Amino acid sequence: MEMVIHYLLSVQVLVLILAVFLLKSSIKFVPQNRAFLIERFGKYQSTKEAGLNFIVPFVDRVAADRSLKEQAVDVPEQSAITKDNISLHVDGVLYFRVLDPYKATYGVDNYVFAVTQLAQTTMRSELGKMELDKTFEERDQLNTNIVSAINEAAGPWGIQVLRYEIKDIIPPHSVMEAMEAQMKAERVKRAQILESEGDRQAAINRAEGEKASVVLAAEADKAEQVLRAEGEAKAIVAVAEAQAEALRKVGEAAATEQGQKAIQLDLATKAIEAKRAIAKESSVVLLPDGATEASSLVAQATTIIQQMNKGN
Repeated sequence: MEMVIHYLLSVQVLVLILAVFLLKSSIKFVPQNRAFLIERFGKYQSTKEAGLNFIVPFVDRVAADRSLKEQAVDVPEQSAITKDNISLHVDGVLYFRVLDPYKATYGVDNYVFAVTQLAQTTMRSELGKMELDKTFEERDQLNTNIVSAINEAAGPWGIQVLRYEIKDIIPPHSVMEAMEAQMKAERVKRAQILESEGDRQAAINRAEGEKASVVLAAEADKAEQVLRAEGEAKAIVAVAEAQAEALRKVGEAAATEQGQKAIQLDLATKAIEAKRAIAKESSVVLLPDGATEASSLVAQATTIIQQMNKGN
């Protein structure tokens, strides 16, 4: 009896252990951003995504564990020939991720190796379409072309290439020396152009300064002449006004008896001075009778003055 009980306990323990083992084998915890591909009797059955999943023990198995994260793969250095027949050594980094775990598993044997080789061949092809100078100037465009070509070819593999970055482009040593010489010549050329531009600008500035100084001098001379002319005009007007005032006052004085006497005296004085001038020029002077009278003397003086004025 004890043996039967012991046997039954042993059977129960074995059943319990087997149940635990089967339960553990049927439960699969898939991590985040990963996918398990399940095969049943060697044939694809389903794809288990992140979380708690169940399979049939001894019948189903995990055939592949695929990461859905973005992956970075170093593309080894390789040689390529540009459009102008220059040999280059180029390497880069490829960034991609698995979009379809089924295609990445059953569409290609090793998708990492396949996409790396595809990146190398595509890079050689794209570099062959460009000249050496363009490979340095249009690196972003080159990367874009490589990504587009790889995505077109890697579609059946369930792979999406996100970007491709060229790390180094190494031309031959002779080409490097030629490029350095060209860059040096370009720098010298730019320096000479800048120097000539500076000289030209300086000459223009000097010419503009001289022009401005000449214009200012001409304007100052013009202003001086205008002021001088205005001064002379004002002086002439002042003299004329003074003479007119003098004549007016003489006329007012001549209208009186005393003024008439003053005029006669002045005329007599001028007549005497005129006769004295005539006497200096000629040794013979004829005086008419009554020349000593004042009225006669004034008349004679007036006549002599008129004749002298006509002679002059």
